[in-house]
Amino acid sequence: MADEFIDILHKTGEFTGKVKLKSEAHRLGLYHASVHIWLFTDQGKIVLQKRAGNKDTYPDLWDVSVAGHVGAGETPEDSAIREVKEEIGLSVSKNDLMFIGIYLAEKMPGPDLYDNEFHHIYLSRLNVSIKTLTLQEEEVSDLTLINLDELKNILKDPIKASAYVPHDAAYYDFILKKITNQL
Repeated sequence: MADEFIDILHKTGEFTGKVKLKSEAHRLGLYHASVHIWLFTDQGKIVLQKRAGNKDTYPDLWDVSVAGHVGAGETPEDSAIREVKEEIGLSVSKNDLMFIGIYLAEKMPGPDLYDNEFHHIYLSRLNVSIKTLTLQEEEVSDLTLINLDELKNILKDPIKASAYVPHDAAYYDFILKKITNQL
């Protein structure tokens, strides 16, 4: 996983004008932007990715369909398009992305590792089989389709939920309601 330059934000989400390496932002707890793209089918299934085992945050846990950092000088929308192509080999356009909001997540996934991110969240319909997707092995180890209701039930069970990245309950509620509204 290559380190990358990212824009540093104030705790309020505005640009500071500073650019740092992602690793430095995580070590120092600096605020920055990321993208989360939730892919779903018309049958009410959500694509989840299993994070690669070598990830510095939440290795081997199930997570959002596609996620990544917004590169320095990059727009969240362009970052979303790039990340979907890089991580799962799917080409999407701006018209395929539905922006649903920004969510501030402040986490400490490990010692001296702070993940203070403004997630720019998008929904997108998946119109191809997940078997046709190409995984970026250093980022993603597996993909699965899960029924919306099944995911809701898993997240209510602390044992089962431990296999998933620990996003806030409010974050998951927000996402699942937005996807439900699209079905």
